[in-house]
Amino acid sequence: MGQESPAYILAALTAGGGITGYIRTGSIPSIAAGCTVGALYGLGAYRIQQRQSYGVELALLASVILAGSSIPRAIRTQKPLPAGLSLLALFGLWTFGNAYRLGYKVKST
Repeated sequence: MGQESPAYILAALTAGGGITGYIRTGSIPSIAAGCTVGALYGLGAYRIQQRQSYGVELALLASVILAGSSIPRAIRTQKPLPAGLSLLALFGLWTFGNAYRLGYKVKST
């Protein structure tokens, strides 16, 4: 499994979660944040799959944004939804942080 698979999965989960939050509560911030972070993950996955530069960095950026918004809220509220988002963010930070640290390189064609 390449680096693009986790990014596509995280894109679907975050965008889907934002849309679900909007449908359930009418929350504009939920749909805006979910779709924005999902788009960053999706773009990162596409760039990784196409062997273009900055794919891992985009997915790592999406993870940092998601972690920055969800982890403090999970600690403060102790609710399951922010805790789940925090786990997704930590998974992304670990996955794409490791790829970046190990020097994930784009293969020249």
